[in-house]
Amino acid sequence: MPPEPDPTPFEPTRKAALSRLHAFLPRAGVAYADDRNFDHGPARRSNVSVLSPYIRRRLLTEREACAAVLDQHGFAEAGKFIQEVLWRTYWKGWLEMRPGVWSRYLRGLDNQREMMERDGGLRRDVRAAMEGRTGIEGFDDWAQELTGTGYLHNHARMWFASIWIFTLRLPWELGADFFLRHLLDGDPASNTLSWRWVAGLQTRGKTYAASRDNIARYTGGRFSPTGLATKIAALEEDDVGPARPLPAMDESFAGDCALLLTEDDLGVETLPLEWRGVRAAAVADLSDGVSPEGVSALVRDFGRGAALDAIARLKEPAPDAAVLDAPMVRLTASDILPWLGKQGQRMLLIPETPVGPAADAVARLAPALAKEGVEVKRIRRSWDARAWPHATKGFFPFKERIPELLRAEGLA
Repeated sequence: MPPEPDPTPFEPTRKAALSRLHAFLPRAGVAYADDRNFDHGPARRSNVSVLSPYIRRRLLTEREACAAVLDQHGFAEAGKFIQEVLWRTYWKGWLEMRPGVWSRYLRGLDNQREMMERDGGLRRDVRAAMEGRTGIEGFDDWAQELTGTGYLHNHARMWFASIWIFTLRLPWELGADFFLRHLLDGDPASNTLSWRWVAGLQTRGKTYAASRDNIARYTGGRFSPTGLATKIAALEEDDVGPARPLPAMDESFAGDCALLLTEDDLGVETLPLEWRGVRAAAVADLSDGVSPEGVSALVRDFGRGAALDAIARLKEPAPDAAVLDAPMVRLTASDILPWLGKQGQRMLLIPETPVGPAADAVARLAPALAKEGVEVKRIRRSWDARAWPHATKGFFPFKERIPELLRAEGLA
């Protein structure tokens, strides 16, 4: 039987994240493993957790989600759900050690955008795909579902990317950018590397082919598209090179500081820091830096709502912190320096920003602040510090380390 209707919109608060987690817990074991691949449509999502927009911003952390599920089901029953949570951790770690892949994606995106400016046919085809006007059953529906709701079932994302690349023969970078602009859970690592995996770039030569039978089966017969590509050739690129060591983070700091949160980590309840020295706090606004075209109104509003929620929740761990009336500040020296000066702070603390737009902005910001005598400190969660070093190869060797990670985090 299809799951019960779940028309609840995404509310950008930790309270909403915990409510969704609590509602999903009974299905997080064997039922999830059996049903998770079925896309029943936007009104029937209870076969999956739909927690990703919250985990993306750490309104709910990976550790918290795993702890709650393990407490109710144990690892034997909840192993598949735990693995799906750890896929996001794995992708982040993999990209953190290969930042050149992100830079390569950005260059490719710029090149393809320039190509669209010169090629009216390509521009027309890309626009039709994004607006759901290709005539391909399912694909058009998913395009409109994505822009209308900010969410797609993971299986639909794979089908969509495969059709985009191999049937419509459109540049994968433009599709990845389309997702990143519209997904409420749009994550630079998961999104970029998943598109690369479908294209045959991430695991060289291994592609994902969308098929009529597979789509019909896992949509319960809602869609059965014809005309999909049957001859799939993996895309090719130069070797990405070896992994770099993980960049070092600051293990400790002393004295008063200002805290700058980004959308990569709004989990103020569980940040590994001493709160008594936090004298000011704000959240970075990156809505204009995610893509050359910005983000959708849905994504922008969700991000700003999550920022407001994070600032409100700061009152308990950091009661002495002064916050902005409007707590969003751009990640530029021209915005940060006046804020720090007003608060009388010369130390800025930033929870780790994994490879992506926020990390790029921080890399530009830190030298500018240093010239003005402002020290930037960055901290890493134990979850990432323990898991990321094992993301050197494919997911399956990483998967073998999951029980070890859970034990180290006190969850098994």
